[in-house]
Amino acid sequence: MKKHAELTNLDKVYWPDDDITKGDLLEYYSKIAPYILPYLKNRALSLKRNPNGIKDNGFFQKDAGDSAPDWVKKQEIYSESTDKMVNYLVCNDLESLLYIANLGCIEMNPWNSTIDNLEHPDYIVMDIDPSDKNTFEDVVDVALVIKDILDETGMTGYCKTSGSSGLHIYIPFHKKYNYDESRDFAEIIATIVTDRLPKITTLERSLSKRKKNQIYVDYLQNRIGQTLASAYSVRPKAGATVSAPLEWSEVKHGLSPKDFTIKNMLKRVEEKGDLFKGVMGKGIDMGKVIEKLEAMHQA
Repeated sequence: MKKHAELTNLDKVYWPDDDITKGDLLEYYSKIAPYILPYLKNRALSLKRNPNGIKDNGFFQKDAGDSAPDWVKKQEIYSESTDKMVNYLVCNDLESLLYIANLGCIEMNPWNSTIDNLEHPDYIVMDIDPSDKNTFEDVVDVALVIKDILDETGMTGYCKTSGSSGLHIYIPFHKKYNYDESRDFAEIIATIVTDRLPKITTLERSLSKRKKNQIYVDYLQNRIGQTLASAYSVRPKAGATVSAPLEWSEVKHGLSPKDFTIKNMLKRVEEKGDLFKGVMGKGIDMGKVIEKLEAMHQA
């Protein structure tokens, strides 16, 4: 069966302040495909659709498989929240990526686990989620504390911009542990971070309950079915920003998520390669690391 994504309305302006069109978005995904597809392959996607561009709030569409072409891979997964099977799209090749982007999906939001091993994520994510009262320098400070924890316990982590206001730090798990274990492990790290930076960090998810300048260290992104923008994903934000993998030497004051866009990301990866590929590495020995983390928390 021939695969072919019919691309439509290429002249529609998605970023009116930047004069960036849907066609520009599709061109970016076409060129960045070799870099983003490894982080989408065999993963269910939660579709956030902005068919009228970033000035429209858009909508989420999880169950998108029924209307998709036969050549786009789908996966049925039971949803406890809706008590029904959801037919997710899975993006395994360029044509599927273009089909999904043509739906108005500016961003790509994959699960942490693959469809062949749904209960065991490939990594955990520490999502540094600031309030509008925080500076990005505050976000960087939190990321560097997490980096200290990684170094002190012998773990390796990989940082990327969210493409919006935060940073994401991924720690490889290589499917060794289930989601409950992953969430609990991430909570231990988040607790140590809030102990070290009590003035500007919190485990309180609700914005209304946080102090105005507190950053939420979000460990709950490590539950089954939770999704974040993939590495190299575009975001529906001003400037057409991209979720950009970083070298740790770049995570310092002066860093800005606005520095990484669809206009310069391809050149960056051509120069630096895929800074995120280690995320799919062998993973940690959780038992040994937890012993070190508990000792640090008690110290």
